[in-house]
Amino acid sequence: QVQLVESGGGLVQAGGSLRLSCAASGRTFSSYVMGWFRQVPGKERESVAAISRSGSRTYYADSVKGRFTISRDNAKKTVYLQMNSLKPEDTAVYYCAASDRVGFATTRPGYDSWGQGTQVTVSS
Repeated sequence: QVQLVESGGGLVQAGGSLRLSCAASGRTFSSYVMGWFRQVPGKERESVAAISRSGSRTYYADSVKGRFTISRDNAKKTVYLQMNSLKPEDTAVYYCAASDRVGFATTRPGYDSWGQGTQVTVSS
């Protein structure tokens, strides 16, 4: 399995921006579909975005389309989530995840490796 470490969370005002990073260990980062998920207490962990192995294909949840951008740098073994126009409802713990399954996973069951999470808090 790949080891994942997120960074970049914090407190930001509504309308502001944050960029999350997820650094991976191991030699086969480019073989993983990567995803970002988020979770608030008492709710299910939900998918936010995903990116294919080459970076040519992306997926976004409807709630973040047009505001968030997922990208990856396979040479640096890092995936990013640029979050713009943040809203209070974006407040959550954000998790990075990796999928080595066939196809392009966009939901939680398709991912096997998870980071520890980073808190994002958006104040109104």
